[in-house]
Amino acid sequence: MDLFIKFSMLVVFFGIMIGVGIYCRKNATDVNGFVLGGRSVGPWLTAFAYGTSYFSAVVFVGYAGQFGWKYGIAATWAGIGNALLGSLLAWAVLGRRTRVMTQHLDSATMPQFFEGRFGSKALKLAASAIIFVFLIPYTASLYNGLSRLFGMAFDIDYSVCVIVMAVLTAVYVIAGGYMATAINDFIQGIIMIVGIIAVIAAVLKGQGGFMAALDGLGKIIDPAVSETPGVFNSFFGPDPLNLLGVVILTSLGTWGLPQMVQKFYAIKSEKAIDKGMIISTIFAAVVAGGCYFLGGFGRLFSDRIDIAANGYDSVIPTMLSDLPTVLIAVVVILVLSASMSTLSSLVLASSSTLTLDFIKGSVVKNLSEKKQLLVMRLLIVVFIMISVILAIVQYKSNVTFIAQLMGVSWGALAGAFLAPFLYGLYWKRVSKASVWVSFIFSTVIMLANVVAKPFFPAVLQSPINAGAFCMITGLVIVPAVSLFTKAPDKKLVDEIFSCYDKTVTVSVKDSIGD
Repeated sequence: MDLFIKFSMLVVFFGIMIGVGIYCRKNATDVNGFVLGGRSVGPWLTAFAYGTSYFSAVVFVGYAGQFGWKYGIAATWAGIGNALLGSLLAWAVLGRRTRVMTQHLDSATMPQFFEGRFGSKALKLAASAIIFVFLIPYTASLYNGLSRLFGMAFDIDYSVCVIVMAVLTAVYVIAGGYMATAINDFIQGIIMIVGIIAVIAAVLKGQGGFMAALDGLGKIIDPAVSETPGVFNSFFGPDPLNLLGVVILTSLGTWGLPQMVQKFYAIKSEKAIDKGMIISTIFAAVVAGGCYFLGGFGRLFSDRIDIAANGYDSVIPTMLSDLPTVLIAVVVILVLSASMSTLSSLVLASSSTLTLDFIKGSVVKNLSEKKQLLVMRLLIVVFIMISVILAIVQYKSNVTFIAQLMGVSWGALAGAFLAPFLYGLYWKRVSKASVWVSFIFSTVIMLANVVAKPFFPAVLQSPINAGAFCMITGLVIVPAVSLFTKAPDKKLVDEIFSCYDKTVTVSVKDSIGD
């Protein structure tokens, strides 16, 4: 009976996802519709698409387990940072200007933005290569959190689980493009919100309530971490410096990730930006804050968790293993929702980037609209197949933890793109040379972190801290290099920034005038 309930809920969930994809086929008949939903997506869909692309099984199983174990209840700061810096401030600083300038430049991808903004096809090709190389490991990492949860709930082989999830995601993305992804993200986001609240309540109830759980956490002492009593239920935890690195990487990183920034390209209007900012922030506070908050109580289950043998990815599944059948099913669907929404966003970003920025014009000189759509759909299949193979190989060989894969990917992408993109929206003086330096610096640092980790200072041996370092350093490199290198063509830059000077008429309810 228990298995019947779980499978029934899964069948309904998958049926809805595929139904939405089929329903949205009419919105995916041209490139603009397939990639950006015709730039007419409202605030709720955009905000949930942003949030669900942001948080995946990597956060729920990997990050929440690892950082909750390391920092205790203080890991919740990562969720607060995700809400305030990764959502609220990102929307406020990037949302409007990204929507206006990308439409003016007629760019549908981040590499196209770099080409149009800095007048360089070479920058477009380099950005495409970086996205292709570093989105793949991130995509592969999305599946990993499912393995233990499905093993706990269904006793299904991990490979079967990964393949089923990948096929179903491919079906609705290929059929309906961005609009199908956005609508499914909204549905999946609702599941994530309800699921995380229900799970937190159930886990804390099993520990005697919030205050009893907090008190129990305060009594735990791990000499390998700290001799201080109560450190795991303290305000900043046992290691504030490394916790700050987690907050920076997981919060500031969204500013430079192509699959995140691309959500601003598609938003419908000014009002949609303002509403979307609030909705996205609340979503992040509940989902990310809830995940890290839950993970912070992981050490209460230390008698059943062997980190040395099973890794940090075993923390959250162990915490959830005694939940009622219906809640277990909700958790599985929650993690499926988180993973499928992020996977759909990543493969759409990867396929559109490779098609529009690399194949079109460079490999194939004249690629018709119909052929562009065909190539993008074929590449979605290719990217998903590669990610499935990598995920299964990694699982079988136990190469690394979820958080490490994501840290390398986020660090390279956001480190390379964040500063050039941000400054490119606001400052006319940004030089082409500074963009190249930012690209090269972050990709080299993150690749070196993988192959030559012992040569890094101790604090930067973690890919999390190395990624945060690349982002912060990029914000210094771009203006510094720009001031000492050849200025961009004034006529080109003035024409680009003229999009901000265009006069629009608004109603009195939006502006009271003089």
